[in-house]
Amino acid sequence: MEISAAFASLTFSGLVPRLLPPLFYPQARSAPLLSSSSSSSVKLISSHRRIAPSPCLADQSASTGVNVVDSDPIDAVKRKAMDISPQLKGASIFLVGVNNHIKTNLGKLLAESLRYYYFDSDNLIAEAAGGNVSVQALKEADEKAFKESETEVLKQLSSMGRLVVCAGDGAVQSLTNLALLRHGISIWIAVPLEIAAKGDAPFSSEPSPELYDAIKASYEKSRKGYDTADAVISLERIATKLGCEDLDTITSEELALEANAKIRGKGTNLSLPLSLSLSHPFLQILPRL
Repeated sequence: MEISAAFASLTFSGLVPRLLPPLFYPQARSAPLLSSSSSSSVKLISSHRRIAPSPCLADQSASTGVNVVDSDPIDAVKRKAMDISPQLKGASIFLVGVNNHIKTNLGKLLAESLRYYYFDSDNLIAEAAGGNVSVQALKEADEKAFKESETEVLKQLSSMGRLVVCAGDGAVQSLTNLALLRHGISIWIAVPLEIAAKGDAPFSSEPSPELYDAIKASYEKSRKGYDTADAVISLERIATKLGCEDLDTITSEELALEANAKIRGKGTNLSLPLSLSLSHPFLQILPRL
């Protein structure tokens, strides 16, 4: 069987429902946390650091109205998440922008604080294909099939609620995919390309020229799509607002507080996807409430 056909058979047969444990939608007050035995794609595990408040958090208190200096920053994020939860009404959050560890960590923290489930759309595609090597082979052998697979995974995710999704660049490179993002609230996580290229390496390290060029090319191809997001969180702007000279002093908690503020301003008209009715096939995996 050709790789594109094999991949399509995996993706189009309902990848997301098979990876999901039973979910509670807004009919329930909150979604249950996942156990460590659950699929790695949906673990509510945040890789943010539990550290003392950064020097920038004093300014964050003034700008957000939350005293994050005298309390655990994670607790402050959870309190703000509780405030915006009624406005979200279970609507999903899609994070767009160049893939990097800052975007990933923020997505996991938002999911944990909102009691949502976390997905990375690129990781879902890789799981369906059997790994990153197979994904790359598909891209090279049949780019059209790969793009169709991106759309199908995004379609499945956008038809559900209570998710935080780190979306790959394919999510903003077609009108079809951009329309699917309208089922929730989309946020562009704007990170300087040189920082994105460094990955988890120390901020002082130099990124690989080849990796930087690849990220820059992807950014330029996706830039117009990023601009359609409902809100923008810029690492550089947050650092300026908080008076931080070094971008590496900005924590995931500070980014999450900014995200909560953006969602508060955008979330009053949000709701679950209209396609999510009692007859929707995805609801067949839900428990009776």
